Amino acid sequence: MKTFSVTPNADETSWFVKLENVAPEETYASKDDALAAAEQMAKENTPSKVEIRDKDDNIQDEKRF
Repeated sequence: MKTFSVTPNADETSWFVKLENVAPEETYASKDDALAAAEQMAKENTPSKVEIRDKDDNIQDEKRF
């Protein structure tokens, strides 16, 4: 199962979508844009999950596809 994570940068001015929480795949201006992109990537790569993380890298929410 692939894991896509939505994570803010240090000052929360942009959001990253990461595959397996390693290197950023894309950068987005808003959390909603990043989440929508991560969900689309996860749907295209089922079975997958999307983890929404805070600035301290703690998981806030998780969705499975």
